[in-house]
Amino acid sequence: MDVITEWTDAQGRVIELVESLGDEETQRAVPATPDWTVTQLLAHMVGLSADVLAGDEPDDHNPSWTQRQVDSRAGRTPAELVAEWRTLTKGMQDYLRDNGPRPLNDIVIHEQDLRGAVGRPGGRDTSALAAVRDVMAERFATRVRQAHLPPVELRSPAWIFSTGDGDPGLELFAPDFDLIRALMTRRTAGQLRQWSLNGQIDQYLPVFAGLGPLPESPLPE
Repeated sequence: MDVITEWTDAQGRVIELVESLGDEETQRAVPATPDWTVTQLLAHMVGLSADVLAGDEPDDHNPSWTQRQVDSRAGRTPAELVAEWRTLTKGMQDYLRDNGPRPLNDIVIHEQDLRGAVGRPGGRDTSALAAVRDVMAERFATRVRQAHLPPVELRSPAWIFSTGDGDPGLELFAPDFDLIRALMTRRTAGQLRQWSLNGQIDQYLPVFAGLGPLPESPLPE
């Protein structure tokens, strides 16, 4: 995977999506990030790029840091946010070349959040999405071990992943995209129970909540 190409392509898809939206759509709440509208989520994505290039990136991407990105851009139109983001593209490409793919996670996850909010699917068959899936799976495996739980086997029609050796304490089978989104904390406890084949899912639910609380209702993507 060429991380620079994948990040740039993802940015291009998001910009194309945002530029195609009407005013009502840009003001919709994003179900995956319910405190933010489409415009505010875009502001976070732009702000993250700006902060990364400024050397201001905490390891935990804490809520006060991300909210500051939104608040500092309050009142800006989507077009103004896109214009700022475009000025950061070259800097982000250089950053990715020198520092690795970490910023790819944010843009890939939030591209799907935005698409779900406005009902415009896309970007599902990309090397970037598969790469972020793998990163999220390794983080999930770390949380399983830290919780001292038996291994989990995750399966989709196209992918199998085990969090460790030995007999699994949980086997979960889901469609490809749903499994990816589950690893991004974008699927409900009810959905995870539905996909559980063997094992006690409830003890693993906190481990699936790696990016915040599990959604209370199914998301539209």
